[in-house]
Amino acid sequence: MAASTFWLLNALNKSYNTQTTYPIRFVYDEEELIPIKPLPEEITINVTGKGWKLLRKSLMLEVQPAEVYIRNMPRNNYLLGSALRPALVNALDGLQLNFVVTDTIYFNFNQKVEKRVALRLAPNQRLTDNQHVVIGRVSIKPDSITFTGPSTLVESLPDPFLLQLPTQSLTEPSKIPVPINYDYKSLVKADIERAEVSVNVRSLVPEERQVLPELVNVPEGMLLNLRPPIVVVRYQVLQDSVPLLNREAFKVVLDYNRYNPIDSTLVPELVQQPRGIRNVQVWPNRIKISRR
Repeated sequence: MAASTFWLLNALNKSYNTQTTYPIRFVYDEEELIPIKPLPEEITINVTGKGWKLLRKSLMLEVQPAEVYIRNMPRNNYLLGSALRPALVNALDGLQLNFVVTDTIYFNFNQKVEKRVALRLAPNQRLTDNQHVVIGRVSIKPDSITFTGPSTLVESLPDPFLLQLPTQSLTEPSKIPVPINYDYKSLVKADIERAEVSVNVRSLVPEERQVLPELVNVPEGMLLNLRPPIVVVRYQVLQDSVPLLNREAFKVVLDYNRYNPIDSTLVPELVQQPRGIRNVQVWPNRIKISRR
């Protein structure tokens, strides 16, 4: 044990030439710049030093990283290993730098920007079933969102920012919390995590009305038979508007100028209807006509 201890102490007092890794730290203005990829944390160098110094470095005891200063937006996304020599010489304590083994280190900085965009409900999403309807405008609170992060990533986000409701087929007025989902969350920060969407939903009542169609532009003296002689108008109306609906306001015409001689039909046209009805359909879509 004594011999081993003596040998170890003697070995640690000798000088050695070796290749090793050494930590580096990027120093930059975090209010102006932001890296969009992980920064390199170490490089490989060749050094000469006492065994004690090399052992301390291997155990990462009181090792001061070499500082790489990025003062403005870099023109290039790389730095030659030889350019790090001054920073390494200042950081190495008791070790002599022979040369830098790492040829090049790469990084990618973006300007840190802030952008405010409007929040909108994504179109083409069905909010209700066929028996309900959205009344008025959809309200979103807050009505905008601010993103902060690398310029290239922030600019790639949609403007306006579209929200997709997690809840479909609403049957009553609702306030729905909608999470803010987007890419690059680790790099781009938003000032809100969710928005509240308020939707006014009302019930619809189905009805139908039989209407006697009116013939127009028929040549004088021509008498026509209609099959069927009436049309049915199917529609929906808001439940609280049912008592107020003027059901006598429907008017359907058959324009003889649009007569189809191939199948002897006319297309019924709804030219007048009461206010407040929705999803109107006329049946049948063609009426057979013949001369008396």
